[in-house]
Amino acid sequence: MKKSLRERLAILSDAAKYDASCASSGTSKRDSRSGGLGSTESSGICHAYAPDGRCISLLKILMTNFCIYDCAYCINRSSSNVERARFSADEVVWLTLEFYRRNYIEGLFLSSGIIRSSDYTMEQMVKIAKDLRLKHDFRGYIHLKTIPEASAALIEEAGLYADRLSINIELPTDAGVEAFAPQKHPQNIRRSMGELRQKIDEFSEPTFRRRRKRFVPAGQSTQMIIGADATNDATILGSSASLYGRFRLRRVYYSAFSPIPDASNVLPLIKPPLAREHRLYQADWLYRFYGFDIAEITAGRKDGMLDLELDPKLAWALENRERFPVDVNRADKEVLLRVPGLGVKSVQSLLNARRYRRLKIEDLVRLKISVRKVKPFIVTDDWTPIKLIDRGNLRELFAPAPEQLVLL
Repeated sequence: MKKSLRERLAILSDAAKYDASCASSGTSKRDSRSGGLGSTESSGICHAYAPDGRCISLLKILMTNFCIYDCAYCINRSSSNVERARFSADEVVWLTLEFYRRNYIEGLFLSSGIIRSSDYTMEQMVKIAKDLRLKHDFRGYIHLKTIPEASAALIEEAGLYADRLSINIELPTDAGVEAFAPQKHPQNIRRSMGELRQKIDEFSEPTFRRRRKRFVPAGQSTQMIIGADATNDATILGSSASLYGRFRLRRVYYSAFSPIPDASNVLPLIKPPLAREHRLYQADWLYRFYGFDIAEITAGRKDGMLDLELDPKLAWALENRERFPVDVNRADKEVLLRVPGLGVKSVQSLLNARRYRRLKIEDLVRLKISVRKVKPFIVTDDWTPIKLIDRGNLRELFAPAPEQLVLL
């Protein structure tokens, strides 16, 4: 018996929840005031958030959860006993337009299992994006999860209509991919990433002859599963740094492994703590925006794992206490960015403010900086803390208080 559209939507939207890379930032600004339908701006859009804080303002679905691959960690693998469903290309287009007209979403996040072949699946996804743009003049956000084994011509065509393309690296190491997803080939994934980067570079080059075509304005991203194998955080972050450097990715998303029904016996029985995923994102941010090297972030841990109790920046500061306190009136930007409690914007605010006066604690309050967090690490005109190197109970000052467990 054929499933109704509502039933298929329930199945395929639930199946898409394992894709973490659904942010809609970084694309060009478009709206429908000059014609067309949709917008990449948030005005007039009803955003919703999942219990774990993820934004779900995009229609986030799989085209199908049928798949010819048998990746051990994937709930939609060919040997899985899950309920299957499939949308046609026209149905995905209709759903996107109707959800947008009801002000539920600001765009589409589309992924898919592999049906028939990589090229056939990619053709269907390209058709959806093309029809939305050309037939319906849809100007909202479109993110396509591309198929690494698909032809370069199809991925290039997808880039003409999508705001962002992502190609999943799957796992942090080649050995992990070969062990858990033997039908996928890391070298092909990286080749596709390289080809996409090359096309992005080509389309971004200035020209005096004609206007360049719009091509993946939000760039490319990837996602890796953490906790499915024994790879430590230092290796994971090293893999991310390599991907950022080689392919200029906009984001690497970290998705904590979640145990699945009928799982392979090579997979762990329990999922890693969500705090690990959170710490990896924080460490990733330090590498990208705060001038930290990957080796610095994990240097204080013999097992290569991030501290789950302390954020990576604070953990680094406690391991390098001889560098503190920092004089906020004299230190340069690179030094200030390493002070726990100071972010990129607050550092810029400090630099701007100290051009006109010597800063005191009250000035930090006016700049909306958390004085409680930064006081142990800074010197101002009216404040000098006890040096961190002289404190014996250093970790206890910052570690979260123990929680009393209750037996039910």
